[in-house]
Amino acid sequence: MNLIYLDNAATTPLSEKALSDMTPYFMTEFGNASSLHQKGRIAKKVVDLARDTIAHSIGARSNEIYFTSGGTESDNWAIRGAIKASKNKVKHIVTSAIEHPAVLNTCQDLEREGVLVTYVYPDKNGVISLESIKKAVNANTVLISIMFANNEIGTIQPISEIGSFCRAEGIVFHTDAVQAMGTMEIDVDKMNIDLLSMSAHKFNGPKGIGVLYIRTGVKIDRFMTGGEQERGKRAGTLATPLIVGMASALKETLENREVNNEKMIRLRDDFINGVQKNIPYVHLNGDRAKRLANNINFSFEFIEGESLLMRLDLDGIAVSSGSACASGSLQASHVIKAIGVSDELAHSTIRFSLGKDTTQEQMNHTLEVLIKNVKVLREMSPLYDSKKKEGKYV
Repeated sequence: MNLIYLDNAATTPLSEKALSDMTPYFMTEFGNASSLHQKGRIAKKVVDLARDTIAHSIGARSNEIYFTSGGTESDNWAIRGAIKASKNKVKHIVTSAIEHPAVLNTCQDLEREGVLVTYVYPDKNGVISLESIKKAVNANTVLISIMFANNEIGTIQPISEIGSFCRAEGIVFHTDAVQAMGTMEIDVDKMNIDLLSMSAHKFNGPKGIGVLYIRTGVKIDRFMTGGEQERGKRAGTLATPLIVGMASALKETLENREVNNEKMIRLRDDFINGVQKNIPYVHLNGDRAKRLANNINFSFEFIEGESLLMRLDLDGIAVSSGSACASGSLQASHVIKAIGVSDELAHSTIRFSLGKDTTQEQMNHTLEVLIKNVKVLREMSPLYDSKKKEGKYV
């Protein structure tokens, strides 16, 4: 069997249609969208069409869509831009302890500059409650930043409730929707979202291109200085081919979302049931129901997650031990720890993230290989051996 790719939360393969749509703007139609001549006008036209497509996908207006290099830049711009634009003498941010590093590290950086930050913790299933956010807010709160759905455990947050509260309190609301985009229905008006981050490579688009949605009237300073691109808010030559590819991939993804989600949910739930039935001492992380269609996250007792990941890789199965953006760290996942899992168990965590092309055959094979490798690794574990001797492992 060929490689089984179950790390779609890290990145997805580029859509063939998106590649085809992008190609002319690398080759023959290579004009700069800011140029006034014919080549430039052609580039500007396709950029404007792409902007319309992306805006429509989230219920926004075209002039509220700003192109960036990806989710990290979008998150940085949303948070730093909102703080810099605020006239408050004391500036306060409320965010969660399970955000992506692009949000957490940005907030920690701002703390060193004197900004106050409150980190709200989720419940054991990874859900951030509106009540916990309300308790964290004070008169100096400028921004609330809560991700739409978690990249590691897949938990979907109560975004509409949080958005309604922010609107009533006059607080800017940002959501990192990088993982949710393409699999979930998002309407920035209905959900009262002021700022939203997305990244194309999470929904079969090209790497290196993203969007920050900025609601009309929301005060946010520019992130990069230079030319007057993006209505003077984000300098830099527009990456026309990547923008075209992003819009093409998003349109294709949304057209097939319902069918793909239905398939992935079935495969996801069958796999979860199979693991829980066949592997003792296993813990499902994240809410069982309020979960992204493609996300599965387990902690396996008596096993080092990296060892299991490498054995699965040798068997032709690509998975993750957490966020790809934190893979250089030797520390246990901050997300898994934040939901109350011990350090030891957190180090035994594996994330399986499905894609639109994942098949039943692939998931069945993955389950067989997983059962085999968990057994092998546990047989080498002294902790497992002592548990077995106590008669506590059957």
